[in-house]
Amino acid sequence: MPITNAQVLQYSFLPGLYRDDYFPDAVVDQGCAILRRLCERIEAERPGDLDALYGLTAGATEEFNVLQEAFEAAGSEIETVAREEIAEDFWFIANAYGFPEADAEKLIAERDW
Repeated sequence: MPITNAQVLQYSFLPGLYRDDYFPDAVVDQGCAILRRLCERIEAERPGDLDALYGLTAGATEEFNVLQEAFEAAGSEIETVAREEIAEDFWFIANAYGFPEADAEKLIAERDW
């Protein structure tokens, strides 16, 4: 299902990671794909409350847990800058889909980075 949310369509995910040579673009591209898939799932499943949203973000966070290995293989890691950037994008997504009361920490509660 293609993304239809106008805010999301105009938004650039993980821009700070692309600007920093420490983070390989090919791996950052994979992170952006995770975030886009999250948006597609939200549009397809239309979570009715925060618990349902957190269930969807948990899955995307687990994908980032796996992506950590790709960062490490490329001589990088999901460190402070990356953690903040990823968390900001999860929060942006929650807001774009009508969940301004979402707790930023709960959105990425499953993280191991």
